[in-house]
Amino acid sequence: MIEMSLARLAEIVGGTLHDVPDPDVLVTGTVEFDSRKVTAGSLFLALPGARVDGHDHAATAIDAGAVAVLAARPVGVPAVVVEPLGPSDSNAMALEHDVDGSGAAVLAALARLARAVTSELPDLTVVGVTGSSGKTSTKDLLAAVLAPLGPVVAPPGSFNNELGHPWTALRVDRGTRFLALELSARGVGHVAALAEAVPPRIGVVLNVGTAHLGEFGSQEAIAQAKGELVEALPASEDGGVAVLNADDRLVSAMAQRTRARVVTVGLSQSADVRAIDVQLDDQARAEFTLVAPQGSIRIALGVHGDHQVGNALAAAAVALECGATLEQVAAALGAARAVSAKRMDVRTRADGVTVINDSYNANPDSVRAALKALVTMGRAADTPRRTWAVLGEMAELGPNTVVEHDAIGRFLVRLDVTKLIVVGEGRPLRGMHQGAIMEGSWGDESTLVPDADAALEILRREVRPGDIVLVKASQSVGLWTVADALLADPQEDNETNEERDR
Repeated sequence: MIEMSLARLAEIVGGTLHDVPDPDVLVTGTVEFDSRKVTAGSLFLALPGARVDGHDHAATAIDAGAVAVLAARPVGVPAVVVEPLGPSDSNAMALEHDVDGSGAAVLAALARLARAVTSELPDLTVVGVTGSSGKTSTKDLLAAVLAPLGPVVAPPGSFNNELGHPWTALRVDRGTRFLALELSARGVGHVAALAEAVPPRIGVVLNVGTAHLGEFGSQEAIAQAKGELVEALPASEDGGVAVLNADDRLVSAMAQRTRARVVTVGLSQSADVRAIDVQLDDQARAEFTLVAPQGSIRIALGVHGDHQVGNALAAAAVALECGATLEQVAAALGAARAVSAKRMDVRTRADGVTVINDSYNANPDSVRAALKALVTMGRAADTPRRTWAVLGEMAELGPNTVVEHDAIGRFLVRLDVTKLIVVGEGRPLRGMHQGAIMEGSWGDESTLVPDADAALEILRREVRPGDIVLVKASQSVGLWTVADALLADPQEDNETNEERDR
């Protein structure tokens, strides 16, 4: 964070100083909510949670070098204390964290601090990305294509909620030129609150899918929430730019909701920045010709899956708006690799077994995209490779959950995936298994198992060198343990599962 006195910080967040011997002492380090990450000059965020209360670790943070604590009550060490919010106070920032009035007050103070810090940096361009899927991958691509133009700050993984969003913004310093943020939503008003905390100049809306459909109720409600990003942008004459997916009707319709200049991206011929002649290699990495007002150039992506074409177009459009050349964009996208963990992380073991770890999260759209990449990789070799899909529950789909899981099972069979292992218990997962069977799967092509250990037992017994294994589920399932275990398994040079079976 940029240097700031405790007196100034208290003024910004509306707090009072407690046990502070010198109000002019400066915060010179980072803002941290984990006391183990505190270093000299830090500000420690005492966030009350469901299991751990940060206030209990205030003294530890000070001992580790923190200048002060941002808290909702005095903690016996230097602190900026904000008043807890009452039950009648609205707190649109509370997206995911189970916090009481004290926690809500600390989060609101964090948001005010992030807005103040970023507003003091006139050379900083804030880029916000939202959508039902692809936010994190696009954010990572954005960081790659903007890096040649100047220092970039972007969140690690999916720090996209009321805590991670302002926390990331507070990593900037006076040398930062670009801040790439992703904005999540679990209800109407959430994206607007995040955009208010850190106002973007450029906003990207990728798609309106079915993620969190159970919480929103309809795709139209999801579109309403995602469109809050473009509504928050400055007018075109003030530099506002909305990058919208021309291939998604609910996204392209958002052009009517913004004062910013609209730039469309997609495969559509009408898109301002579009891809033509898309081809996939044997690792499901796309190569295409980027066509933009600045000209055209051939691009070979380093990330996996044809769904990354849309993400790359969005990143390219932003970079071009910020002054990048076509050559810089092509080089950056070609060199970019998966940065955030558990997202289309493709690794091949010594025995030739390829593991696709896409287990961080899942919704119907992202599962279909991952399955298509799996099949592309399986068919690309001279000798087709066997493909395995290890799938867990897609959470938060509401009353459509069984139907959506059934549809994935059927889709998988139509793609001709060799083996399906459905992991978990409950109607949605039985629906996926039954959907595969009803679509034409036979024998043991589809197997329903109760947990990750059972899935791993099958894989260790039956996977052969050259096979490709996709692991995907919603984050709450924790299915990445399967991918991690497969990659950690020792490889035998002279004996394969196939030979043992004989």
